[in-house]
Amino acid sequence: MSFNQKYAIVTGAASGMGRCYALQLAEKGYGVLLVDINETATEELSALIARQYGVPAPALCLDLTQPDAVQRIADKCSESGCTVEILINNAGMLITSAVEDTDPEKLRRIVALHCSTPLLLCRHFIPIMREQGCGYILNISSYCAWMDWPLIGMYGSTKRFVKDYSRVLRIECCDIPVSITTAIFGAVDTPLSNVPPVCYFRKTLLKLGLMLTPEKAARLALKAMFKRKSTLIATFTDRLTILFCYLMPTFFLRIFTRKFRGKY
Repeated sequence: MSFNQKYAIVTGAASGMGRCYALQLAEKGYGVLLVDINETATEELSALIARQYGVPAPALCLDLTQPDAVQRIADKCSESGCTVEILINNAGMLITSAVEDTDPEKLRRIVALHCSTPLLLCRHFIPIMREQGCGYILNISSYCAWMDWPLIGMYGSTKRFVKDYSRVLRIECCDIPVSITTAIFGAVDTPLSNVPPVCYFRKTLLKLGLMLTPEKAARLALKAMFKRKSTLIATFTDRLTILFCYLMPTFFLRIFTRKFRGKY
């Protein structure tokens, strides 16, 4: 498909679901601004997209936890002449330790990466999309947003913030041509899921449909985004898991903490 003169910004674009979003949007004719901290992988993906789909894919090596991240993305858009129609806040990280055992810098980074920077990107691009007459924002949350579990508590807490502010933004944008979609995923076969015990049962989970491939997850999310849906909960299993997490008694979580603390 030829270049449609519109651009998508994809954060965390060099691997996992971010890479799939970038490739699938390029296939639809969008130019893609690739944002990732891995410079080599981002440049390689940029070259691949240009070669395979014939659309521009400017690469920006950037640590999204830094205070100037939004400004640097905005500057790159201006420099590249990007008319941004799509923003995908995909970049993420996972912490698997108790808060008191976690490096304070890691705590700062996960809050910035999941909360501050995506919110400020929305703040920057919503008025631009409104002026252009069309815009789509896809924010990535998780069923961990309902999971007040120790050891992964910071991941779940930040993903809950994503879910909640996305709903607020969607309501605030109800009278303008900008839609905000929240994708709720469970297990997806990406580097982020490569932690015990999930990685031990990866092949079985994929066969049973309890874990999605990143290609399928990205395809489902983009379909929901283009249909301007408010929320995507990827699978029926994810819905059941959300209910299970919500009903989990505190005494079980204490047992869980005692058993697994310090193992990962």
